[in-house]
Amino acid sequence: MILVMTAEAPVRPQVVAHRGASYENAEHTLGAYVAALDAGAEGLECDVRLTADGHLVCVHDRDLRRTAGRRDAISTLDLADLERLDVASWKNPWADLDDEAPIRDESLDRVLTLRKLLETAADYHRRVELAIETKHPTRYGGLVEKRLVETLRDFGWHREGTPVRVMSFSLTALSRVDQMAPEVPLVMLLDKSAMWPVLRRMIGKDWLVGPGIDLLREEPELARRIHRRGHDIHVWTVNTEEDLRLCLDLGVTAVISDRPALMLHLLDGAPGDEDRAR
Repeated sequence: MILVMTAEAPVRPQVVAHRGASYENAEHTLGAYVAALDAGAEGLECDVRLTADGHLVCVHDRDLRRTAGRRDAISTLDLADLERLDVASWKNPWADLDDEAPIRDESLDRVLTLRKLLETAADYHRRVELAIETKHPTRYGGLVEKRLVETLRDFGWHREGTPVRVMSFSLTALSRVDQMAPEVPLVMLLDKSAMWPVLRRMIGKDWLVGPGIDLLREEPELARRIHRRGHDIHVWTVNTEEDLRLCLDLGVTAVISDRPALMLHLLDGAPGDEDRAR
């Protein structure tokens, strides 16, 4: 089924790959992002953390227990330590038993630096936008945003027209970016509706707002309140036809999904994973 825009919901949202095409691929790996780009994703989402030697890496959790079976915190390890780890096997632990599987490039399954992800997007044959979330709390505090803005400057992506937007649940973190790179769009992430009456008075007039889909299912009126304040809405994490339909009804401008191919298929009839739509 292709979802049709209506007069009430004229916005065709941008499809952003959440940690890459992470439904079928190990999140935050180059392999997951390449799969997302191949599927036609218009944006890539990542979380960033700072290593002990000052590199930004694309990792969600504060440690490696879920993805590499180690308790070490990202902030205590150097990049060289992280690059030796396999952070993809957990997603498909039986892959080594498939004798017919093609030989896989190991570089697709390692910890990915933010710089490498930005280079991948910059070199792609079409414009690719990036939604970068800084994770807090962290022992490095504002150094995360400082390193992020420095990296964006290396690409010339701190200016108006940048393909990058920065997201966070931390108002302080976004305010830091606003001071260092005022032309970079900002997204105030939101997981509790009780926070909105406070945040609406504190965030910038041109900031975007990013509520979770669980929140909008429970309180769709929240989206209307956000719109009335003049903010566009980017929603995470939208993985089903039902949730996408809700986003269309609410006029959101971007959906962040583990399943970008499915979202594109539902919106445009593009080749996608329609068999698993439900």
